[in-house]
Amino acid sequence: MARVEEPIDGTERLSASRRHFLGTVVAAIAMLWAVPAPADPLLTYPIKIKGHALRVELADTPAARRTGLMHRRSLGESSGMLFVFDAPSPQAMWMKNTLIPLSVAFVGADGRILNVEDMQPETEEAHESAGPAAYAIETNLGWFRKRGIKPGDSVEGLKNLLKPRR
Repeated sequence: MARVEEPIDGTERLSASRRHFLGTVVAAIAMLWAVPAPADPLLTYPIKIKGHALRVELADTPAARRTGLMHRRSLGESSGMLFVFDAPSPQAMWMKNTLIPLSVAFVGADGRILNVEDMQPETEEAHESAGPAAYAIETNLGWFRKRGIKPGDSVEGLKNLLKPRR
């Protein structure tokens, strides 16, 4: 007959299978904690250009601006990313590690579009602002063109977001 050891303090010992199960659960939780979460689509902000609504995620830190829309496989029809720069200055965008074609509108501190550039996926060509940009808006390729949005048009809703330093 097998002898069962009783703990000295009166507590029950966990069986090997129960210890294994708990270890697996703890490891799974630790792995989930370490995996970066995708952007939360609820953390978007409304802007408008010529009456056309766009929901944008904010890229207002150096890390968020560096990552931008990299590695995304899709983007909603009227979704995008608003880059908020530290101060109005010449800016440039590229498409390294970006899997979807995008258009970018560079925007001055006054909220007016400076220029719009179309960008192809996974290229390293620099797309430059036509002047000091305080913001840039990236969205699906052709979004601005399809809506007749062009340089000089105003972006509404920027005042409700973080302002660049002047």
